[in-house]
Amino acid sequence: MKKIISVLLTVVMMAFIFSVNVGAVSFTPSFEIHSQSVYLMNLDTKAVVYENNADMEQMPASLVNIMTAIVVLENCKDPDNVTIEANDMLYDEFDEYDYPDDLRYASIWQGDTLTVTDYLYSLMLTSSCEAANILADYFGNNSIESFVDKMNQKAAEIGAEHTFFANPHGLYDPKQVTTARDMALITQYALTVPKFEEIATTEDYELTPLNAGHSHESEWKISHSNTIMSAASDYYLYGVKGIKTGNLQIGGRNLVTMGSSNGIKYLLVLLNAPFYNEDGDSRYYHIIDGYNIMKWVFDNFSYQVLLSKDEEIAEIKVSDSDGSGYVLIKPAKEVSSLWYNDIDTTSIQKNPVLAKDVVAPVKKGQKLGEIELKISDEVISVVDLVAATDVNRSLLKFNLSMTKDFFTSRWFILAMVASVGLSAIYAGLCIWAFTDYKKRAKGSFSNKKIVKKLYGHNNRRR
Repeated sequence: MKKIISVLLTVVMMAFIFSVNVGAVSFTPSFEIHSQSVYLMNLDTKAVVYENNADMEQMPASLVNIMTAIVVLENCKDPDNVTIEANDMLYDEFDEYDYPDDLRYASIWQGDTLTVTDYLYSLMLTSSCEAANILADYFGNNSIESFVDKMNQKAAEIGAEHTFFANPHGLYDPKQVTTARDMALITQYALTVPKFEEIATTEDYELTPLNAGHSHESEWKISHSNTIMSAASDYYLYGVKGIKTGNLQIGGRNLVTMGSSNGIKYLLVLLNAPFYNEDGDSRYYHIIDGYNIMKWVFDNFSYQVLLSKDEEIAEIKVSDSDGSGYVLIKPAKEVSSLWYNDIDTTSIQKNPVLAKDVVAPVKKGQKLGEIELKISDEVISVVDLVAATDVNRSLLKFNLSMTKDFFTSRWFILAMVASVGLSAIYAGLCIWAFTDYKKRAKGSFSNKKIVKKLYGHNNRRR
């Protein structure tokens, strides 16, 4: 039974839709995915493992908090020691919000004094609306609108061309949109910002207000909303960390998470998963999709060599060489890729295009062609082919070749034709000149006779 399943799975995988990447192939999972937009990439090589509707505009929900955190961290040199006192006047907009089930709070009360770091943990772990507005107001110089401008400026700088932010917390606004590909770009950038990854991948964090006499219960603890990283969850998967969840009644459930298995790192973006199943029951489909996709990639993929640098591709004839007259060519570099384990790499088509009329000398490493790697008529990679050894020139063969080439060259033939033509012209001129001379000479002799006959006797009489 296992063999049958394995064969069927291999057939399914070979029927996958392949998309072109440099040195990589994008595979499609065989199981159902509920999220409307998906973008799974290998963080080590930046190659896409799988994508679907990656450029479709969606509502980011509190994935917006990733950009909020970026702007705060880049504008705060010492987040552990900068403190802000909570002002619940910044919460007024939440009282008038039309979809209260979208609201997420970290129970930050009026007068709580927390560090910027504390607010960032509240923002990233629980999608705290209070933390988002408090941070935006402070780092926007008492203007949340100015802070949002900074968010959009940073998005443009990163290259997220299809993203627009309208607020720092991610609550519904029809103008606020992003794509799965853009969110992957933004998150990759965020991971380069000091402290971001540490905060975004922490499972639990304890908040402690700094102002004396103003404390919460004995333990004010918050936990990350991505339950895939929690050992207590039915969807726990070892190796998955953070980064952000988001939920909007209108925009669906979202997830950005990262994970690592066998030393390979992945980033996954899911947008617009449904809230309910067909029976109207609430389902966390973004968590289900995240678990299934990460488990699939953890269990079935590994780095494999698709083309070895030492593979002997062909021999090319080399003219004027002092040896055998051939040179062995090999790939200029090794091609390795994240590959589905049940697909044999021997199924990859290797199509070399070799150089012609190669003449010695040839240097080791000299490009003498290219090889194209393909599968299912899609290009995986194109690699230069180079000489494996030096090939020296034979002077004797070179001189003979040059002599032969000289006498068979177009210029020599043209010169010979020109010489024959000029010689013919010269001979023709000589014949014409000689003929003309004879005619003139004959005409001159006849004229003398006539003159003598007419006048010769009269002269003697005189």
